[in-house]
Amino acid sequence: MQLQFVEVRSPDDLARAFSDIARLRAEALFPLPSTMLFSERQRIVDLAAANKLPGMYNSREFVEIGGLIAYGANLADLSRRSAAYVDKILKGAKPADLPVEQPTKFELLINMKTAKALGITVPLVLQQVANEIID
Repeated sequence: MQLQFVEVRSPDDLARAFSDIARLRAEALFPLPSTMLFSERQRIVDLAAANKLPGMYNSREFVEIGGLIAYGANLADLSRRSAAYVDKILKGAKPADLPVEQPTKFELLINMKTAKALGITVPLVLQQVANEIID
């Protein structure tokens, strides 16, 4: 496997980026986590589909709108845990005294409709360990 990085600095770069990806003959897509890319998730999923690129994402929101697969920290759980930190700080805790925590809940989602459209057979063992299958 050879990684090929394609830079996207703004939403205006997405069309060019997918053109570059096609020119490089990429066989899959893995967008790195980014607020800008998250906000452009529908365009990214649509461009991936148009280019017949299976995509692996870091959050469920991509798979819910047609992305192939996502594996990452459960964002709802992270938000709840962040709220607990804010509560402690508002009650007088010093932020520097609070421990750094890593995510503890992760989720795997697979969009079977997208897999079928791409001609991908998802192994049964992967389906069995998925937290959610979207048909």
